[in-house]
Amino acid sequence: MFDWLKKKIQPAAPQTEPAPEVLGLRLGGGIELDALRLSLLESQVTFEGAASTQIIQAVGRVILDESHQLLRFYTDDDGFVQVLLSGGTTDDCVTEVKLWYFYRTTPVDGSKAWNTLLETELVQPEWDLDGRVFSKAWDNTRPVAMTETTWLQNGSRSDTDQFVMLYERALDNDDAEILMVAGEEKITGNQAEHSLVLATGIDLGPTDLRFVS
Repeated sequence: MFDWLKKKIQPAAPQTEPAPEVLGLRLGGGIELDALRLSLLESQVTFEGAASTQIIQAVGRVILDESHQLLRFYTDDDGFVQVLLSGGTTDDCVTEVKLWYFYRTTPVDGSKAWNTLLETELVQPEWDLDGRVFSKAWDNTRPVAMTETTWLQNGSRSDTDQFVMLYERALDNDDAEILMVAGEEKITGNQAEHSLVLATGIDLGPTDLRFVS
């Protein structure tokens, strides 16, 4: 159920806690995607030209509840691999892996526009993305709130509040494309920066992804 995202990552003070790792995925490491799977899906999905080999440039973590968390491995290909963990932080706790690509990030200016986005715009029965219609994937009537902590390669760490809704549409062979619509809030000093982030993604199977050193 939990899926996700792009943010304007702002460097913070260096932290001692290391970035999370799982499935061999780590900050500064590489990943290799199944090129055949990507080529078969390319004509159906929104993102284009996904690189089969990518370098992880940042790692994000979202604590969903006492038993579940998301790890997001942001790459140099304007996307990220998201791993859902249930019951722990080891490889055998992985329950879901998705590949996401950022579609568009739009600044949201002013508190009125931000409140309207959260109250009435993020959650809709459907979302039309340039003629591709995605249907509401969750039953909630309000966006799901979460906070993502992000580690950068320079050792800094930052937090971003996110308000998220998921949509989906069917593809061939029982695949699906997911649309994540998220309002993001980043506090720098005493100033809040808001944005609307759209990303599309697909599920990855065990043979679709491997890490490279």
